[in-house]
Amino acid sequence: MVYYITKVAVTAVLVVLISEIAKRSSVIGAILASVPLTSVLAMIWLYVDTGDIQKISDLASSIFWLVLPSLALFIALPLLLGKGMNFYLSLIISIGITAVCYLVMVLVLKHFGISH
Repeated sequence: MVYYITKVAVTAVLVVLISEIAKRSSVIGAILASVPLTSVLAMIWLYVDTGDIQKISDLASSIFWLVLPSLALFIALPLLLGKGMNFYLSLIISIGITAVCYLVMVLVLKHFGISH
């Protein structure tokens, strides 16, 4: 139980730290947020939990392919906000667009025989 609490605490502290840094400098916050901390932490936790290198490799490959559709959020959100749309509505629409892009990417990958 202590291990799970540690995992959650480390992950949460990093997210809060990045958001606090972004208040002071959007560039430094963006650099830290763009580093795949969540992915790296997930791979570390998976390795510690299983020691299975193949699972780490599969996770890294899957992350690679699914980073592409995640970029839709970072394109749609500033465009919608730039049009004067409410932040929460822009965020919801951007998340919806991203979800559709994920679905399309999964279907495309499946079509080409890439199944992670």
